[in-house]
Amino acid sequence: MYTKFMSDKTTQLKAFERLLIIMDELREQCPWDKKQTMESLRHLTIEEVYELGDAILDKDLDEVKKELGDVLLHIVFYSKIGSETNTFDIADVCNSICDKLIDRHPHIYGDVVVKDEAEVKRNWEQLKLKEGKSSVLEGVPKSLPAMVKASRIQEKVAGVGFDWEEPQQVFEKVEEELAELKVEIEKGDQDAIESEFGDVLFSMINYARFLNVSPENALERTNKKFIKRFQYLESKAKGLNKSLKDMTLSEMDVFWEEAKLL
Repeated sequence: MYTKFMSDKTTQLKAFERLLIIMDELREQCPWDKKQTMESLRHLTIEEVYELGDAILDKDLDEVKKELGDVLLHIVFYSKIGSETNTFDIADVCNSICDKLIDRHPHIYGDVVVKDEAEVKRNWEQLKLKEGKSSVLEGVPKSLPAMVKASRIQEKVAGVGFDWEEPQQVFEKVEEELAELKVEIEKGDQDAIESEFGDVLFSMINYARFLNVSPENALERTNKKFIKRFQYLESKAKGLNKSLKDMTLSEMDVFWEEAKLL
């Protein structure tokens, strides 16, 4: 349980200033930091965000704190590089997001009245269109992993009213897509099977939204559970001086069932 006294704004700003000063020094003096570009940092930033995601799923708050620091470093790093070409600096980055938040929350900073979270989301997407975007889907990054992208697509179109009314309708759509997949499997058309399998996944991801479940978190939770159980199975096999490939499925299943009880 965390009992640490949270710092005040002055202390927080001093800590942020300290990071900015360190970044200036590293960019000027460190051979590695001096060489970095936005392009060279990109894949590292993506890794840091995934590591933050792992820490969140593990509910490891100490690790969340550390990974947030790594992500913050990258934001400061990009801003430093931007300042070197007089394109933007960290103040521009902060002011840009502040302006966006104020503009996108007229129910807080204006006279718009909203009744619930869903209405806030709908207003958000409408405001983005007024800002010049031609499609509500423009803001979905092309490089997102497919499952995350599907979730974002569905959230965004739902935000402008393109959505099912009841969870049961979505589940019926899942069943419909499964039936269509079965037909294509029986036909043996590989291209059609892949297409229908994608439809099944897309409809399942949509149903997850109606269940208030993150499909990415749910699948990763299952991944972690499977890894833990399989590694238990491996350790038990090793204790018997056996290789898994030499064990029968029945033998392995005994340890698998034990692992499920842990």
